[in-house]
Amino acid sequence: THMKTIYALVAGIACTLSGVAFAGPVNVNTATAQQLDSELHGVGPTIAQRIVEFRESNGRFASPSDLLQVKGVGQKTLARNDSNILLD
Repeated sequence: THMKTIYALVAGIACTLSGVAFAGPVNVNTATAQQLDSELHGVGPTIAQRIVEFRESNGRFASPSDLLQVKGVGQKTLARNDSNILLD
């Protein structure tokens, strides 16, 4: 039973790390909500949809910090995704 707990913990960590390893650069000016959800850490389907709607209403993001105008995107989310945010 103790070993099952350890295996479960290791499996959980592996799943978490695999998500991190496969996240990649995404163009926030052209990506779909589904792409944003899968490629940006801490961005789920709701925030991803808000990013798309904001972009459609306000035009292209000129800098990554423009994402802070989207409800639900804060400094931590922006910092975690800094290297994955493309604008062109």
